[in-house]
Amino acid sequence: MSTNFKNKVALITGGSFGIGKATAIAFAKNGAKVIIADWVEDDETLNAIKALGGEVIFIKCDVSKTEDVKAMVEKTIATFGRLDYAFNNAGIEGVMGTTHECTEENWDKTIGVNLKGIWLCMKNEIPEMLKQGKGVIINCASIAGLVGFPGLPAYVASKHGIIGLTKTAALEYAKLGIRVNAVCPGAIKTPMIDRITGNKKEVEEQFAGMEPIGRLGQPEEVANAVLWMCSDEASFVTGHAMAVDGAWTAQ
Repeated sequence: MSTNFKNKVALITGGSFGIGKATAIAFAKNGAKVIIADWVEDDETLNAIKALGGEVIFIKCDVSKTEDVKAMVEKTIATFGRLDYAFNNAGIEGVMGTTHECTEENWDKTIGVNLKGIWLCMKNEIPEMLKQGKGVIINCASIAGLVGFPGLPAYVASKHGIIGLTKTAALEYAKLGIRVNAVCPGAIKTPMIDRITGNKKEVEEQFAGMEPIGRLGQPEEVANAVLWMCSDEASFVTGHAMAVDGAWTAQ
């Protein structure tokens, strides 16, 4: 895919690692000015973008906090003057356990980051895009937003909620120049999957074995889907939850 995002501005939450990192670098490779928002700064990601000759800034942000998200968007506009693309990617897996074992603390934290965080991001991103009359938002859901997964009740609920929120926003702004979609990654080789597998090769192989394609996905493969949905090639695509999952949800 050849996409030119020159002079465009892309904001990526959870941009320091994994899918967010790959997407930030992909935007930079295609000419975009990049904002990486995360609660941890990663020099490797920033340096990779700078090595490409890209413009990039880092903003420390906890997406579950109103003041952080508001400040994130304000700094984006103050620095680059506009916001063309937002990849609302920040998320946590929470603590594993069955529904009756899930603690209220785990529920609130997981929903707060994964679902409230995306709502807060859109709440602050959309007014800037409305001023421009154009923009694209991609929310990171999961195959756990399309099917259930035992032992992750808060995570699954948050990801299902993201898809519903995405569809609602897509309908609200369809005639106002803003497209809103979700990407639903399957098992992707990221720090999150490493935490879930405990970095144990045999557990990782079990996850790979559940993928009909026979392997884990790579962060860059999700990034490619995000960039396509942001491009003009996807101009008629809005309100869609795209599975990038090696056919996991086709089973």
